[in-house]
Amino acid sequence: MDLLLLIKAALMGIVEGLTEFLPISSTGHLILAGHLLGLTDDKGKVFDIAIQTGAILAVILIYADRLRALLNGQPTPAHAKRFAVNVAIGFVPAVVLGLLLGKAIKAHLFTPTVVATTFILGGVIILWAERRNTGPARVEHVDDLTPSDALKVGLIQCLAMVPGTSRSGATIIGGMLMGLSRAAATEFSFFLAIPTLIGAGLYNLFKERHLLAWGDVPMFSVGLAFSFVSAWICVRWLLRYVASHSFAPFAWYRIAFGIVVLVTAHFGWIGWSG
Repeated sequence: MDLLLLIKAALMGIVEGLTEFLPISSTGHLILAGHLLGLTDDKGKVFDIAIQTGAILAVILIYADRLRALLNGQPTPAHAKRFAVNVAIGFVPAVVLGLLLGKAIKAHLFTPTVVATTFILGGVIILWAERRNTGPARVEHVDDLTPSDALKVGLIQCLAMVPGTSRSGATIIGGMLMGLSRAAATEFSFFLAIPTLIGAGLYNLFKERHLLAWGDVPMFSVGLAFSFVSAWICVRWLLRYVASHSFAPFAWYRIAFGIVVLVTAHFGWIGWSG
């Protein structure tokens, strides 16, 4: 067992867990961390996607009571069904567009210019959304979303296929611009992540199974475990944070990170091609 490889897997897991649910793009940070740690081969890319499952397990644990109640048809069967349908509606666009455009996006959009542009543009949009978000929200609670709201958030989630966009950032800020409260947008983003990231992880593991061997189990297990722990900490903190804070600090961080991407790419310090 390669101890150094396990340490690298743990560090990558921490990066994934801390960035997956913040509006700062886990993909961009994993590219940076993978380059610094020397995990840039095809197996490393599969690993990046697989450890998202650990982060999602943290969300499932945090919302375990809520999910259990919904599965049991509480508070009412109609309510539970409506919520499940909304999540399914929001999930479908990512499946369709992911299958249609996934290869093309990986082939053409994993470039320093695209990553930097989406980081900076996303930061500007967050700042604009926060300045615009001054009146009462149209949808205060996640249970009040309509199927139309769910579909719109699901379509917005597809923007995260472009590297550097941030799935959580797109869905939360997009939801807020549609009239969802900060809390409702954040919570629906978390629920929508469950089928989206688990589906993406399982699909990529199956598609790239020829790259994997039983000897990779310790590395993947460590990455999953650290992703789970760091995401659990991060999500619980974020839920408290959004109650009384804006996302502006994340916007400025995105803009600064975009500048870092441009500088490191210009001098050839980081391989931002993915």
